[in-house]
Amino acid sequence: MNSTLWRYIARRVLLMIPTLLGVITLTFAVIQFVPGGPVEQMMLELKGRGDASVAAVESSGGGNFYRGRQGIDEERLKEIKALYGFDQPLWERYINMLGRFAMFDLGQSYYQHKSVGELVLSKMPVSISLGLWTFLITYLISIPLGIKKAVRAGTRFDTATSVVILIGYAIPGFVLGVLLLVLFGGGSFFQLFPLRGLTSDNWAELSLIGKVMDYFWHLVLPITASVLGNFAVITMLTKNSFLEEIRKQYVITARAKGLSEDMVLWKHVFRNAMIPLVTGFPSAFIGAFFTGSLLIETLFSLDGLGLLSYEAVMKRDYPVVLGTLYLFTLIGLFTKLISDIAYVLVDPRIQFDSQSGGRS
Repeated sequence: MNSTLWRYIARRVLLMIPTLLGVITLTFAVIQFVPGGPVEQMMLELKGRGDASVAAVESSGGGNFYRGRQGIDEERLKEIKALYGFDQPLWERYINMLGRFAMFDLGQSYYQHKSVGELVLSKMPVSISLGLWTFLITYLISIPLGIKKAVRAGTRFDTATSVVILIGYAIPGFVLGVLLLVLFGGGSFFQLFPLRGLTSDNWAELSLIGKVMDYFWHLVLPITASVLGNFAVITMLTKNSFLEEIRKQYVITARAKGLSEDMVLWKHVFRNAMIPLVTGFPSAFIGAFFTGSLLIETLFSLDGLGLLSYEAVMKRDYPVVLGTLYLFTLIGLFTKLISDIAYVLVDPRIQFDSQSGGRS
C-alpha cells in the first residue's frame, strides 16, 4: 500500500472518533428521558413486586426525579441510586462512561452480574453459527446462480429463477420460520427437526460425529429461515454485474480474437465482475457475526446477540445497551474501512485522492 492510501486510512480512523462519540452521546442522552429505569424497577419490586399502580413512580429515565415514594425513605432511595450509579451528576456519569470505553471497559450489567464483554462473548457462538452459515450458504448458492442467470439472460431459466427468488425475498424470515416450525417442527404435521436451541440435552454424551450431526440438525430450520431473503440481493447483484461486463468492448474484442465463451467468461469477465461482490465480503463476513436476527433467535429460542440487545433495552440495562452499541459501532466503522481497502487490493486501478480523501 502506498503513502496515499496510508494517509487515507489515517484520516478515516481520525474521523471515526467524532462519529463514534456522536452515536454514544446521542444514545446516552436519549436514555436519560426513557421511563422505567433500573432505579424505578427496584422501587417497584420493593413496593409491590412490579405493581406500577402501587408505586406510582415517575422519572426522567435515569432515576433523577420521583413522585409518590410512599414507604421508601430517603436513605433507602439514595442507596438504590448509588447502587446503579445514579447518585452522580449526569456529566460525571457521561465522562466516566467515555473513560471506560476508551479503555475498552464496556461496563457491568445491572441484572446479570457479569461484565458486558463476558455477556457478548457468551452469546457470540449462537450469533456466529447463524451468521456464518447464512453468509456461506447465501454466497455459495447466489454467486453461481447469478452467473448462470447472466449467461442465460432472457431465457426461461432466467425468468423462472427470478420469480422464485423474488417470492422468497417477499416472504419475511419470521413468517417463514413459523411456517417451517408448523410443517417440520412438530407443529401440526411432521416432527423432523428440534424446536429450540443449537444442541440437544444429551449433547455432551454424544460422540464427535453425533455432536456434529446434532449441531447441524438444529441449524436446518433457523438457517433456512435466515437465508431465503438474502438470495435475491446477492443473486441479482451478481447477474447485473456480469451482464454489465459481458456487454463491454473488451469482451467483444476477446470474442473477435477467437477465444471460447468459457475463456472469455472465466478469464476476463469473472475477474472484473466479481469486484463489487469481493469488496463487500469483509462487511458481510464480519457483520454476519454481530447482526443476529432478533426474530429468528426468539422464534427458535436461540440465545444470541440479537436477543441480548433486545432484552437489555426492555429491562433498561443501560450498560449493556451502551456497551454493545459502542462495540458494534466500532466494528462497523472498521469494517467499512476494510471494505474500502479491499477495493484497492482487488482493483489496483482505484486510487485514493490525498486531497479529498475519496476514491477516484
